[in-house]
Amino acid sequence: MASSPSGKQSRYHGIRSRGGKWVSEIREPRKTRRIWLGTFPTAEMAAAAYDAAALALKRADAVLNFPSSMDSYPVPASMSPQDIRSAAAAAAAATALQRNEDADNSLKATERQKKYEYDMTMMSSTSLASSVGMDEEELFGMPNLLANMAEGMLLSPPRPSDYPDSSCNSDGAESRLWSY
Repeated sequence: MASSPSGKQSRYHGIRSRGGKWVSEIREPRKTRRIWLGTFPTAEMAAAAYDAAALALKRADAVLNFPSSMDSYPVPASMSPQDIRSAAAAAAAATALQRNEDADNSLKATERQKKYEYDMTMMSSTSLASSVGMDEEELFGMPNLLANMAEGMLLSPPRPSDYPDSSCNSDGAESRLWSY
């Protein structure tokens, strides 16, 4: 495992942490020169950039961070450092895109699982309440539901504003029907 001066350790070949970001470079075979591949926000992007460059430079002898992704890495147009760098950047961008899609799919799967668990909990609690005779008021946190409904039925409904006044009959005299 490579270790960086900031104390972060990398589990990937050809990358290191520098100032909170990840940098990648690769040495050209049988030369002392290195090709700078770039600075990336995640270690996985930097490792993918290294893999694309390693495949271009070392072919079958390349030690890859993600061997299962070998077929998806772009092939540089030539062996020039600029073309290798652009292929490495494309591999890193594809890794970031794949990572975002995986995160979205994982989030959607988590949301579906939570909804399923909630639905199952609600179904089991209502079936338990109906089969055992549990108090649904207590189960759903509405302790005065039935009392409030009964009280509401005892109240007179509101009268519309255009409703004739019931205190007077049609000839103007007071109605004694409801007076005691």
